[in-house]
Amino acid sequence: MSVGRKWTAGAAVSRETAALGAGVVGAGEVLRPVRSDAGPAQAGPVQAGRAHAGLARAGRAHAGLAQAGPTQAGPAQAGPAQAEDGVWTPIADEAERAARVLHPDSYRLPRPSRRRLMTVANQKGGVGKTTSAVNVAAGLALHGLRVLVVDLDPQGNASTALSVEHRSGTASVYEVLLGDIGLGDAVQVCPHSENLLCVPATIDLAGAEIELVSMVARESRLKEALVPEAIDRLDVDYVLIDCPPSLGLLTVNAMVAADEVFIPIQCEYYALEGLGQLLGNIELVQQHLNPSLTISTILLTMYDGRTKLADQVTSEVRRHFGDVVLRTVIPRSVKVSEAPGFGQTVLTYDPGSRGAMSYLDAAREIAMRGGGEESA
Repeated sequence: MSVGRKWTAGAAVSRETAALGAGVVGAGEVLRPVRSDAGPAQAGPVQAGRAHAGLARAGRAHAGLAQAGPTQAGPAQAGPAQAEDGVWTPIADEAERAARVLHPDSYRLPRPSRRRLMTVANQKGGVGKTTSAVNVAAGLALHGLRVLVVDLDPQGNASTALSVEHRSGTASVYEVLLGDIGLGDAVQVCPHSENLLCVPATIDLAGAEIELVSMVARESRLKEALVPEAIDRLDVDYVLIDCPPSLGLLTVNAMVAADEVFIPIQCEYYALEGLGQLLGNIELVQQHLNPSLTISTILLTMYDGRTKLADQVTSEVRRHFGDVVLRTVIPRSVKVSEAPGFGQTVLTYDPGSRGAMSYLDAAREIAMRGGGEESA
């Protein structure tokens, strides 16, 4: 190395620091050496400067702030998910999807020709039953349909996801089942959507099955509460009843009150094994308590495309149940699991995520299957 080349490190660092602080580092920035007494000055680009410039541009693109050269960054514009220099970015693409989810004014789902009462049931726990109930309800409500969610699970997870009050002492489905209050007295409006209503569940519901045993027509207590006159006052298009993970008296009440059964199935073997027990229970209810009950919807959840098992379960369910199975499949998604911790559905927590888009597609598919007149 020539002794005639000497760098003034202090000046170079200060220039580079100032440039980074001002947000003007570009590919053309050059740090030049100064002339020393030992020989002539040599000019040339500094590789570190260009590396810093590349990192700065990459950081700005990753943040979804489209900019070219040393201009001030600005918010990403609506439209194609690209920065101004034509580079596609995942975050910009997700932001565009989120905008379509949150502002669906150009497309409204059809209202059903008659009100649909659906019980969301599966005695196998951890299959995405409550998650599917609240997110499908949110998807329907997002497109202008009025939805009532009845939380019939003593754990109150649906109430948590919809961010409604469900502490002990709150007017809930427990008092409705016992006949102490009417349905309208227990209904709360979800703070994230005026079209989404909820009858919450409190811990008191845990003892309801014991109390219901001695009551007359114990299997029909929920049906008596969900009379057409009470639902008409709420002006809802859909009623989704979230059942506990069991085949007890609360689940039987839900099946007697509803016209349709909505079954979420996890794409794993144990979920298939428990499905036979559920189908047997549904058949008993059809024979003795509710002849009009039908299995209208099956939704495959927690699909992991990396495993052969998920494909095998999917193929087996579709082969056995045919068109009852929705075309939409819900993938495994961290965002779906995180959302209830913030008192939200995934559609409001992260509307651009894969889970949100999948549940929105499922809601659309359910609505189109029962579609009648178009919404105003």
